[in-house]
Amino acid sequence: MSALVPSISLALTLFFWAGSVGAQSGEIVCSVTENGALARGTASVGRNGKEVGAGACGVALSVPAGKYKVTLRLDGTLDNPSKTVEVEVSPGKRVPVAADFKTGVLEVRIDSKGQRGPGIVMINRGSQRIGTLGSGVGARLSAGQYEVIVRLGGEERRYPVDLRPGQRRLVRAQF
Repeated sequence: MSALVPSISLALTLFFWAGSVGAQSGEIVCSVTENGALARGTASVGRNGKEVGAGACGVALSVPAGKYKVTLRLDGTLDNPSKTVEVEVSPGKRVPVAADFKTGVLEVRIDSKGQRGPGIVMINRGSQRIGTLGSGVGARLSAGQYEVIVRLGGEERRYPVDLRPGQRRLVRAQF
């Protein structure tokens, strides 16, 4: 029986130790909205400059207790906006992280001699190229100021655009 007591003692120690390891972690759950409405997004969780986890918003991500930087992204936008927040995860606790992104839709139509023309549309914010589109293709972008550059043949037109949250903006490029 004396050999049985250390075995039971060891088993109980391992059982309680395993339970305490599980209690040393917590969860991060993100949610993303677009202009106040629920939207699809992703989260990347970092610690000390390294990514320690990532996943879709709405799904709990288990991480060890500690401080993290959580970067939330809105899916399906041309400019791929992100917001980063710092959180502290406590053992056994769930930490909600949320971000609301303000977006609008920008569409550029190219007309040449009264007919729709093929061309290329480049979208810039400041000196940075955000992306390119074809004529008549709408793109979701973060609200803000953009420069739209339209090229058809050897000609070019430039348009300043102020896109507001929830706005659907149509730019007509005439050649």
